[in-house]
Amino acid sequence: MSDLSKIPVTVITGFLGAGKTTLIRHLMQNPQGKRLAVLVNEFGTVGVDGDILKSCADENCPAENIVELANGCICCTVADDFIPTIEALMALPQRPDHILIETSGLALPKPLLKAFDWPAIRSRITVDGVIALADAEAVAAGRFAPDVDAVQAQREADDSIDHETPLSEVFEDQIACADIVLLSKADLAGDSGLAAARAVIEAEAPRKLPILAMEEGRIDPAVILGLGAAAEDDLDARPSHHDGHDDHEHDDFDTVVIDLPEVADAEALKGAIVRLAREQNILRVKGYVAVTGKPMRLLVQAVGERVRAQFDRPWGDAPRVSKLVVIGEHDDVDPAAIRAVLVPEAAGV
Repeated sequence: MSDLSKIPVTVITGFLGAGKTTLIRHLMQNPQGKRLAVLVNEFGTVGVDGDILKSCADENCPAENIVELANGCICCTVADDFIPTIEALMALPQRPDHILIETSGLALPKPLLKAFDWPAIRSRITVDGVIALADAEAVAAGRFAPDVDAVQAQREADDSIDHETPLSEVFEDQIACADIVLLSKADLAGDSGLAAARAVIEAEAPRKLPILAMEEGRIDPAVILGLGAAAEDDLDARPSHHDGHDDHEHDDFDTVVIDLPEVADAEALKGAIVRLAREQNILRVKGYVAVTGKPMRLLVQAVGERVRAQFDRPWGDAPRVSKLVVIGEHDDVDPAAIRAVLVPEAAGV
């Protein structure tokens, strides 16, 4: 790559827990001879995904090439955060061959693409492609992909219904902006679930898109890197619910960070997280937990009632501090009620 060539950027989008971090870990482990850099945009002040990726750093993607922007949507803080961060990555002593951007699960991708037209960077960087991840099992079950005809019928029957849910808009905007859609967790969906999910996305997409099944983030990097889409010059082909608006809001979602004491029973904690999803409609829980008597920290990742927990690495000299990031729609996030479920002492039991 010559110094005058544009650095390609792949934007990886997808709803909460669709598997974006797992995909990036796979790309880092299979760089195809490329020197990578990664920009992670978290929703909330506690960075989990960036920490996971830094633990996978190697000579092809060293720790200094992995940057995390937390507590702010990068497309809403372009001048203050996004542009300086991209410029810093391009100015590294060894310039990256390719940059991966993991958006927040709540992010709308199109405003981010518009940021690549900023004069400070537009001549030096290009969006190689937008990869949208969708949880195949969830899509097959009809979540976040409403039937347009049914919604229209509801509108005609009920004057109080005048827009789709915020979650459906996020999902639809991510699909509409994509160059390739990856159906993650294909093993959980099965053949019939994959077929159903594929049909939903084909009906939703504004143009014909490649739709590929994927398990555990494993896919040939050559399939999704090097697309040459120049997506920043192709915005009209990527419609959004928010076209014509200068701003977009994240007020539909709230995040609360819960500090926990050491946990004596990891299974009980997982049960409490399932309760949150079931009783309080919590969308996402992620973070690290100290378990009594265990030298390793427990990585917790939950999407709805599906909870994964694994010991990922020793605490070492780091403080054994337990924090969970809890994300839900605005009306469902009650910090006191969440703490009452996650922290037994808060419930008085």
